[in-house]
Amino acid sequence: MDNKKLNVVVFGGGNGSALTLRALKQHADILNISAMVTMSDSGGSSGKLREEFNTLPTGDIMRAAISLSQYGYKQGGMKNIFYKNRFPKEMGNCAGHNLGNLFLVLAEQYCGDFVSAVRLLEHAVEAGGKTYPVSLEPTHLVAELSNGDVIKGEHHIDEPDYDRQIKIKRLSLMPEVKAYPEILPLIREADVIFFSPGSLHTSVIASLLPKGIYEAIEASSARLVHVPGNIHSLIKETGPTTLSGFVHTLESYLPRKIDTVVFNSARRTKRRMELYKKNHCALIKHDGEKLEGYTIINRSFEHADGDLSSKKLSQILYDVIQSK
Repeated sequence: MDNKKLNVVVFGGGNGSALTLRALKQHADILNISAMVTMSDSGGSSGKLREEFNTLPTGDIMRAAISLSQYGYKQGGMKNIFYKNRFPKEMGNCAGHNLGNLFLVLAEQYCGDFVSAVRLLEHAVEAGGKTYPVSLEPTHLVAELSNGDVIKGEHHIDEPDYDRQIKIKRLSLMPEVKAYPEILPLIREADVIFFSPGSLHTSVIASLLPKGIYEAIEASSARLVHVPGNIHSLIKETGPTTLSGFVHTLESYLPRKIDTVVFNSARRTKRRMELYKKNHCALIKHDGEKLEGYTIINRSFEHADGDLSSKKLSQILYDVIQSK
């Protein structure tokens, strides 16, 4: 690790973590970037490969690695080559899987362990940072609901079939697992810790649950920065709908309060609202008056088409990192 650079850690998984990493890698000349990726995914291609090959879920950590690639994520083809395009049904057992997931499964068999497979992928895509599984022990995400019911499995929590008025009360892992030891000193020595946009429970909080992470954050003097975006899903996990709700829910899994909140303040045009509706999303209610004492940064990091912009977010995160 280059001690002349600032050490930043990113917790999360999926789209939100990928966005944050693409934003930060634009400043790789001044940053040591470490992505801490959730290992409780149980749906889709990752879930099938996890069951068939008795491996850890590959999807989130694969996306984190290609997001850090020195090649372009979209323009350079990383997204299409490794993630977006999937093998057709004519490909037999490969059908429905993408190249990135299959690369990690095959690389693990060749290298003998999961972390070496991840390092091989990073080398192949020339990643400008490191990606780490938060644990190497197999586990599943468990949600206790506000009505007392218990839901097991990330995909059952992320795609609920229960009444959406019922909220997630508390998350845990079954079985409980220890954090991957190599990540703990990285967390303790971090200058800034980012909590990504995306699914708060199944991506961000899930990455905080292995034993040892709470204590490592507690021992760290890092600034804690939450980037919730500005929308929440109407069909996915039943989480908070207000900015203060996002912040306080996340804090209930942390040893101390968030320092800085980055909110996407994109103008609410008619076109944007239609796009949100089409994507089954609604705006997070900005109730900043309930977050007295927090530094709240209200800046737009969204394209006109409604997608979040890593380029715009990059400048915002740079300003956050450089601020005292």
